[in-house]
Amino acid sequence: MRKIFNNIKGRIGELKAQKYLEKKGYKIVEVNFKNQLGEIDIIASRKKKLFFVEVKSRETLQYGRPSEAVDFRKRQKIRNVAMSYLKMKGLQEKECQFDVIEILGDDINHIENAF
Repeated sequence: MRKIFNNIKGRIGELKAQKYLEKKGYKIVEVNFKNQLGEIDIIASRKKKLFFVEVKSRETLQYGRPSEAVDFRKRQKIRNVAMSYLKMKGLQEKECQFDVIEILGDDINHIENAF
């Protein structure tokens, strides 16, 4: 039951992040892109640049800031999925950036160039 609740909270956080990005002028290209290597929450574009965005949501700081959950292993996994995505789409030369959007309650913090 807890896993289902966490999945719903995560999905709500991703929807908030999508709306936030759209208001900032980003075009959402993919949501929850998955392949054999893993998943990227949001792939967006703006001004000829592609953004790979990890979304982390929490209600409190009891377990630390949401962005702290994007550790070295998670960053490596996201990079690998992004490289695979770029190759699959023939976009290897595209300028890219890795961002994290942390949602803490109702507050949204967009960490640009997070890694």
